[in-house]
Amino acid sequence: MRDNQLVIIKIGGNVLDNPLVLKQVLTDFARIEGLKILVHGGGKIADVMLQKLNIKPVKVDGRRISDEPTLDVVTMVYAGLINKKIVAQLQALNCNAIGVTGADMNILQAYKRVSTNGTDYGFTGDIDAVNTEGVSNLLKMTQSIVFAPITHDKKGQLLNTNADTIASTLAIALRETHDVILKFVFEKQGVLSNPHDDNSVISIISYHDFQAGKADGSIADGMIPKLDNAFNALKAGVQSVFICGIEGIKRKSGTSLIMNELN
Repeated sequence: MRDNQLVIIKIGGNVLDNPLVLKQVLTDFARIEGLKILVHGGGKIADVMLQKLNIKPVKVDGRRISDEPTLDVVTMVYAGLINKKIVAQLQALNCNAIGVTGADMNILQAYKRVSTNGTDYGFTGDIDAVNTEGVSNLLKMTQSIVFAPITHDKKGQLLNTNADTIASTLAIALRETHDVILKFVFEKQGVLSNPHDDNSVISIISYHDFQAGKADGSIADGMIPKLDNAFNALKAGVQSVFICGIEGIKRKSGTSLIMNELN
């Protein structure tokens, strides 16, 4: 094992919505030794702002449809309000961090998603290039990076990109030079066998289990893209991947993904 372990933590909307939970998450993140990256979403905060502006939030299979007004709002909320609040709180915890989007240093270059099955995702971006040297240089400078889920097409267009996808893509790109541990942290304690029972955490899940859960409806909505990204990272060689609650940041808990039956 190389001595440059990198921990990538992705946090979602419900964690960001609760100031006390967010404070605990950032405290635990700040205590992680060595190199670390925090990727944040912020869907619910963006939804509130969109509704205040009389813009109806639209999602398909857990993914946001980003027309031009929606893109403007989520860019302001994600890259501005949320990102800089997180960085400020980390500085208060003596964790020197820098907040970025994919446009900064051309770190995450994306393209506008091609419409499929009649669904036009608008200004939603799918990543096609990662500036790993840029990320590594930032980590050498600060050891901590906070990513907002905004990318760009290098033609002047910003794009809204799923935060789970960003976390997974960064983990895959950086696995060549780092021992990467990827954790998706959200309000539940892990993947649930019964979405209505918070105690039904699946401790270990295989790709076969994931497909079965989608088929019977126990895995649905936003958990689908989260697990898609998690298994993509595992398949690509990321050292370990977890889906967990906030306790999983400082210890092994929640749901661990495994390679068996993964093709």
